[in-house]
Amino acid sequence: MKFHEFGDKNLPPVLLIHGGGSSWWSYLRQARILSHKYHVILPTLNGHGEEYQKDYISTEDSAQEILNYVRQNCGGKLFAVGGVSLGGQIAMELLSLDSAIAEKAIIDGSLCIPQPRLAKISIFLVSLFGKLLFNKFSCKLQLSMMNKLYPKLAYPEEIKAYYLEDLPRTPIKTLVTIYKNYMGCYKLKDMISASKAQVLYIYGEKELNCVKESAKLFHQLHSNTILYEAKGYNHGYLSAYLPYEWIYLVVPFLKSDSLEMCNESDMP
Repeated sequence: MKFHEFGDKNLPPVLLIHGGGSSWWSYLRQARILSHKYHVILPTLNGHGEEYQKDYISTEDSAQEILNYVRQNCGGKLFAVGGVSLGGQIAMELLSLDSAIAEKAIIDGSLCIPQPRLAKISIFLVSLFGKLLFNKFSCKLQLSMMNKLYPKLAYPEEIKAYYLEDLPRTPIKTLVTIYKNYMGCYKLKDMISASKAQVLYIYGEKELNCVKESAKLFHQLHSNTILYEAKGYNHGYLSAYLPYEWIYLVVPFLKSDSLEMCNESDMP
């Protein structure tokens, strides 16, 4: 696992974890904005990006590796931890492993209720069509289609270049392992109830119901949580495609002293 850093190391540390199949650059635009007031850390998970030759093992293994890094480099504590999709699940696991690891957490569109049937279907499809869907030509086509059909969501040129470099070299076995673990068997740990973090849990209005149910379960076990439904949006849109909307939502949450100060009336 590799860690990319932005901002003065003396500033409060914020660690943001990308989703499956993506890489550290997923949060690059947010990191540059946040780095004026925070020391931002963006890991590249094993099996992804420049770490594509390392085996991706599991949510639990990734969380433990990040926890070790935080203990060795950040005095064992973050100001905030966040992640989208798989990254958000890893953030949940971090909060379960160490109740005092972070004061704040931002989770976006993450599962914490196993979906074995959905996992089997996803594994079948990615095993059959993965090399076709994620080769360089297909990735260029996907970016071109996004520019035409969803210009609001289109990546800038810098992110497109990272996308075209990293997506085609992501091993199919990485994606299969993610579907088996992230989607098929990960359960939210009871220890999450002991976490001292204030949590903002974002999910898109058009997310699968299993993601919305995961958000509700998280809130039941960790009451110090705001659930925020991103109207009109699908899976991980704020984190992955709309960084300025993410910033507009998250910065007031990071600045607030209590959950009462950060409610939907303060948000877009």
